[in-house]
Amino acid sequence: MMVDLTAKPFNLDDDAIAWVRSTIDAMSIEEKIGQLFVNMGAQRTEEYLTGVLDNYHIGAVRYNPGSAEEVWEQNYILQTKSKIPLLIAANTEAGGNGACTDGTYVGFEVKVGATHDPKWAYEMGRVSGVEASAIGCNWSFAPIVDIMRNWRNPIISNRSFGSDPDLVLEMSRAYMKGIMESGILPAAKHFPGDGIDERDQHLSASVNSYSTEEWDATFGKVYQGLIDDGLPSLMVGHIMLPSYQQHFNPQMTIDDLLPATLSKEILTDLLRGKLGFNGVVVTDASHMVGLTGAMPRRELLPTAIAAGCDLFLFFNDPDEDFEWMLDGYRRGIITEARLQEALERILGLKARLGLHSTPREQILPPKAEAMQRIGMPQNVALARELTDQAITLVKNKQPQNLPLSPKTAKRVLVVSVSGPSNPISRAFGGGGESEHPADRVAQKLRERGYDVTRHESLLDKLAAMSPEEQATAVKNVYAGKAPIADLTEKYDLVLLISKIDGMMQPTERVMWPATKGTVDIPWYVFEIPTIYVSTATPYALVDVPQVKTYINTYDDKDFTLDLLLDKLEGKSEFIGISPVDAFCGKIDAQI
Repeated sequence: MMVDLTAKPFNLDDDAIAWVRSTIDAMSIEEKIGQLFVNMGAQRTEEYLTGVLDNYHIGAVRYNPGSAEEVWEQNYILQTKSKIPLLIAANTEAGGNGACTDGTYVGFEVKVGATHDPKWAYEMGRVSGVEASAIGCNWSFAPIVDIMRNWRNPIISNRSFGSDPDLVLEMSRAYMKGIMESGILPAAKHFPGDGIDERDQHLSASVNSYSTEEWDATFGKVYQGLIDDGLPSLMVGHIMLPSYQQHFNPQMTIDDLLPATLSKEILTDLLRGKLGFNGVVVTDASHMVGLTGAMPRRELLPTAIAAGCDLFLFFNDPDEDFEWMLDGYRRGIITEARLQEALERILGLKARLGLHSTPREQILPPKAEAMQRIGMPQNVALARELTDQAITLVKNKQPQNLPLSPKTAKRVLVVSVSGPSNPISRAFGGGGESEHPADRVAQKLRERGYDVTRHESLLDKLAAMSPEEQATAVKNVYAGKAPIADLTEKYDLVLLISKIDGMMQPTERVMWPATKGTVDIPWYVFEIPTIYVSTATPYALVDVPQVKTYINTYDDKDFTLDLLLDKLEGKSEFIGISPVDAFCGKIDAQI
């Protein structure tokens, strides 16, 4: 399939096109193969970075998080030492904090979606672009344009603008406009669309089970709209789309199904053909089981390029992967024509950025100037403004419980609720703090004049006991008395603060310490005023359908918790409207 470098998203003039083609013609085959790889750097030393450039001739980089100064130094080395200028990607899904650790967090997609105002998607893109470009990034793996239709999906529950394709398209367009103002080219993800399967392709296969008609009306509508707007690149997920795979290949059997990353039917026939996408396609991370479970790695590397991917995201072992990609070319899996197409698109994107005509030392802004663009007060303030518009009172069947005040609900019991613990989620969460939000809410309530008791669960107590003491304590819980008066006579309100984040877990669900009579599970909603707040997943209500007052805050930043308490006390209104079905299709959750 020919590449039109004069058309969108490249829009190149004759000089830029000449640079693309002459640069490709001057490459050795090893340099051409190297251009297909996006490296995840293990170090930031000049010795390491130049070694990767010299040995593997990489075309792009997506780096580990670091401070703005560290990333600027890294990117300066990369752009001044590389033979061919690089695409350098950030993961600005929620703001500039995806480019550097001291960047500005704006808000997760679901939080932006809850405002139903594309202004905030634009601002998220704009801030992302200002900060990422300051430290030398020119490419971003955002916006996330998945459509959240399955509340059981644990990987994009707070990473989708919503369940309505029109809303997702409107927000994605606004984000794209904002980030491109700073010269950052977005890569929408995860084609052909996540949010239907309940599995996470990091951990298993994943399937978009929509029919061709359903897909056209939802995911197809979003991608077609963005492509028509000039989307420069997209990330393909390790997600099967059987309806379109079988549409373009009627002889295909179930055994022939592949994730989109490896599927010619999805990438060449659907994406390039039906949708007319002319831009760059990058794979999602190549360590995910959704990809590695499909075929031997030796085969999947060249097969991804042959299917229509232009860039392959991350080495596993650089020497192995480079040799296997080269071997795939030598065996004819990657044809000469397919390699030429991929290289023209990769270098075409670089030319679109002006990298071909910019002196290497000038690709990054001066360091002192760049640092001043990180965390600007007016940009930091946006997250608080967004939060005020987003916090959502999903359910309020006991309106007499609000507003709160120390005069009407002086004695408050604060209970923490959690899900599976995952160190990867904690390391890359970005939207919260290390301390459980229940602890911070308790302290904030005390500062507002409430008498607060922070509940200690049986599991917390058991952790400090010997095995023998644990056995005795558990037996006593089930055998002992648990009078309701112990709760109603001590407290005026129970406030449950939930933080359940399912990233890289098979499910995003609560983990109850199921013990008789304890307050961890809110069984007492008719005994004492009870409010349940979810600070992460927007779908926590499914496991507490009996609660009568339920709120989604979408993250647990300190300013979010402050605004939550302001709203609970009636100092400001609940404005947000859930962009997803927070009732999870369960009729009992609406009672």
